[in-house]
Amino acid sequence: MRLVPEGYPFVIGTLALAAVSWIVVTQGGGAIAVTAAVLFSTLALFVLWFFRDPVRTAPAEGDLVVAPGEGRVIEIKEVHEPSFLRSMARRITIFLSVFDVHVQRAPVSGTVEHRDYKPGKFAVAWLEKASEDNEQASLGIATPHGRVLVRQIAGLVARRIVTDPSKGDRVERGQRIGIIRFGSRVDLFVPLDWELTCKVGDRARVGATPLARARADVRVSGVQA
Repeated sequence: MRLVPEGYPFVIGTLALAAVSWIVVTQGGGAIAVTAAVLFSTLALFVLWFFRDPVRTAPAEGDLVVAPGEGRVIEIKEVHEPSFLRSMARRITIFLSVFDVHVQRAPVSGTVEHRDYKPGKFAVAWLEKASEDNEQASLGIATPHGRVLVRQIAGLVARRIVTDPSKGDRVERGQRIGIIRFGSRVDLFVPLDWELTCKVGDRARVGATPLARARADVRVSGVQA
């Protein structure tokens, strides 16, 4: 099973605790030692599962916009996006529980033209106000057919957001762009005239599930494919 590098310290730490606990058990430790060994072993398995990074394959159709995060689509809403799209947009919100894959992947291929980080609160990620109030990092990608914004939002127990690409970098659809640790939310903003291929309640697999389809008949000048 492939793991994200950010998880190595947690995996090594919990596995070490579990190993030491079982050594104590073999040396005659009592019920408390057995309980500790079971708890640390369970924690180690959870950490291994949490930091997994499964291989995902994007659909062959190049105009499909894939899910930037893994979880359940909890809201689709028309909003004004002032920082990158600078227009009305459709916001697709994905809630990531602690049991979901927490790696984020590029929903489209293009050039990173916007990167922003905003400190904030750590409210429950499924609340509407989390999009504005919580700690978050935004990545704007320019494509030949329009602009797309991905927003990584911390949740109640999330305390670290990692965003990999820098402004000016080229990203490919399905490429890893970051990770949020321990329960969070990902907002995807796409132009209003792009066709939706998802609905509220759908389960999304990061880098694989189509959420929208770009307007292939519209091409933005000056943006390379």
